Amino acid sequence: MYAETPFHTPFAVPFEHRLLITRNALDPANAILAETLDPTTADAAKARVAFILDAGLVNAQPDLPDRAVAYANAHESIHLAHDPVTMPGGEIAKNEPAILESTLRLIDAAHLCRRSYLIAVGGGALLDLAGYAAAIAHRGIRLVRLPSTTLAQDDSGVGVKNGINHFGKKNFLGAFAVPHAVINDLDLLTTLTDRDWTSGFSEAVKVALVKDAAFFDRIESAAAAIAARDLTAAEPVIRDSALLHLRHITEGGDPFELTEARPLDFGHWSAHKLEQLSGYELRHGEAVAIGVALDTLYSSLAGDLPDPDADRVLATLRSLGFTLDHPLLDDPRLIEGLEEFREHLGGQLTISLLHGIGNAYDTHTINLDLVRQSIARLRS
Repeated sequence: MYAETPFHTPFAVPFEHRLLITRNALDPANAILAETLDPTTADAAKARVAFILDAGLVNAQPDLPDRAVAYANAHESIHLAHDPVTMPGGEIAKNEPAILESTLRLIDAAHLCRRSYLIAVGGGALLDLAGYAAAIAHRGIRLVRLPSTTLAQDDSGVGVKNGINHFGKKNFLGAFAVPHAVINDLDLLTTLTDRDWTSGFSEAVKVALVKDAAFFDRIESAAAAIAARDLTAAEPVIRDSALLHLRHITEGGDPFELTEARPLDFGHWSAHKLEQLSGYELRHGEAVAIGVALDTLYSSLAGDLPDPDADRVLATLRSLGFTLDHPLLDDPRLIEGLEEFREHLGGQLTISLLHGIGNAYDTHTINLDLVRQSIARLRS
């Protein structure tokens, strides 16, 4: 007995991505956060919320929990369902299962539902953790991100990826989920260490290289000022990087990465492996800077990218403050990152490379001899 003719019914789910840029978002006089929240129930005027805060940020800004409480109390439209909870930030947040469990316990204790809000304030790793917990609790509660690092504000904060590490692999567990809102508060960047300040700008270079040559020119010109923590120079770079990432997600036709071409992962196959091999001592942005340099050199050695353009890319990364050499580049396990990258993203291996600055293309084959030559050139 043959089955009946199958019914294939395409459908689309509408999403809205909200990115807001402000200063001092938790000042009670600043209504931006409150105005993004809808009432939790139709017969109540309040939005039910709980805050999860990055411990590193709280150490730098000890009044942050009190500011979060004061903000909620100052707005009649907000019901604070639980005292703010501080969780470890950095890669430990994505490596330690107990931290995910604690986050889920917070959601449960606050009685958050699908129309409630988990408001996460912190760096990219904490946002990934909070986003994953929000995505799996009740099959999805609303997430508001307040990124507190340059990397999270110019890239990952506006993304639709959430995840944690498992089996020693980057983002092995995760879910795609669009945040209810992303609020970039530039004042949260003021207490970053110099290392964390620098780290985020590798993602701005990356998106410029694959999307916008004029944007790369501006980063190149402003690199020294950015390295000196001139916020006047850095602010437009952070903003435009976030917008380029946002536009790719919302206009690129594949926000949940169902196909194989992923230009925003330029430089990331080796970056993820370097992070893992270093025991996550390398910051994500630092590893991305090395990965971008490596794939830039590969593009040049493959005869696609003019050598002067490759030199400009490496010089700009160094001007921003990145060290592009690392002993782990000699680790033979680094090459395993190509297969892990393919497995994680699915389908055949797809790597973005450069025909020119702002002009990316995808390849499905990588010459390992050229990879080793690129490594040798970077190390020298």
